[in-house]
Amino acid sequence: MATKYETVKEKIREVISSGQYQPGDQLPTESALMKEYQVSRYTIRRAMGELENEHYIYRIQGGGMFVEDWHNNHDQPVNQKVIGVVTTHLADYIFPSIISGIDRALSSQGYSILLGNTHNDHDQERLSLQRMLDSNVDGLILEPTQSARPNPNRDLYQQIEKSRIPAMFIDAHYDDSSLPYIDLADRETEAQLVNGLFDKGHERILGIFKIDDMQGVGRLQGFMDAYTAHPDKTLLSDVIMYQSSDDVASIFAKLAQHLQGTERPTAIACYNDQLAIQVMDVVRSLGMKIPDDISIVGFDDYLLSASVLPGLTTVVHPKNKMGMDAGKMILRLIKGEQVAPIVYHPEIIERQSVKDLTKLN
Repeated sequence: MATKYETVKEKIREVISSGQYQPGDQLPTESALMKEYQVSRYTIRRAMGELENEHYIYRIQGGGMFVEDWHNNHDQPVNQKVIGVVTTHLADYIFPSIISGIDRALSSQGYSILLGNTHNDHDQERLSLQRMLDSNVDGLILEPTQSARPNPNRDLYQQIEKSRIPAMFIDAHYDDSSLPYIDLADRETEAQLVNGLFDKGHERILGIFKIDDMQGVGRLQGFMDAYTAHPDKTLLSDVIMYQSSDDVASIFAKLAQHLQGTERPTAIACYNDQLAIQVMDVVRSLGMKIPDDISIVGFDDYLLSASVLPGLTTVVHPKNKMGMDAGKMILRLIKGEQVAPIVYHPEIIERQSVKDLTKLN
C-alpha cells in the first residue's frame, strides 16, 4: 500500500504531466499543498523532495517551487536512501559500537546514515530532529534525550508519528508512543546484579543512579526491587540520585561522606561503567582498596571495564547487536512490515571488583 507521501507525490506528478503547469510555472506553497491534500508539512516536503530528485520540479531559495523542463530531462531518478540516527552522544562510551552496528545493517542494503548528536540537551535535540525532518530522510532511529524528564520536543515526536515516517526508538522509549523500540531490561538486570552482591555477603550497598533518563530510573527501580525482596536488609540500603546537569564534584563529595561514615557500605552499585571507573578513583583517593575495602559494580561493559585494575564486574550491553537489530528493524518499517519491540536480557560478567564476603569465615 502506498504511503501518504507517495500518494501525494503521484497526484502532483499527474498534475504536472497533464500540462496544468508548464515548465517554469510556480507551484503552490507548502502550506497551500498541505491544505489541498490534507497532509502534514513533512509529507509535502518528502513528496516534493522526490519530485525534485526526479527533475519534475526545482526550487529557488526564498522564491518557491517551480516546474522543471521534465520533458527533456532523461537523467535517472535519484534515491537518496538515507536513515537519520539521533543519539545523546556519538563519539564516546557505547555509542560508536551502536552506530557501527546500524551502519553495517544499512550499508549492505544501499543506505547511508545521517547522524544527529543531542549532547543530552533538549535544545540540541530539537535542532537534530528538525534537521532530520527537513532532510526528508527515509526513516529515523531515535534515542530520546533525558527520557525520564518532561520533554519540550514531544511535539516533534508526535509529528513524526502522525506523519507515519518509519521511525523507532533505541535504548529508551516513551510508553505513550506507538513507535517500536529496542531496549534493555534495565530494571530486572539491575535487580539480578544486586542479588549477586547479596549472594556474596554484601548487605550494606550504596546505589548511585542518574534519574533523568529511563535507563537510570529502571536501574534504580531494580536496585530497590532487590531490597524489597529482602525486607531484613532494607534499612541497610542507601542511594545517591543525580541528574546530567548536576556538578560531578558534588556527587563525589556525597560519596566521600558515605565512605567516611561509621556505617559505610561494603559495595557500590553504579549507574554505568563510566561512573563506576570514576568512583574507583574516589575510593582510592580516600586510601581504600578495591575490592578489599569496597566492592564496585557497573553497567554496560564499557571498553575500559576489562582493562581497569581490578577488572569491573558489570552488565554486558549488547551495543553492536542493538545497532544491527535497529538497522534491520528500520528497513522492515520502510517496507511497511509490522514489527514487535525487542527487549534484551543481558548477561552479567564477573571480574575482580567484587569481594566474596562469605569466604572470610
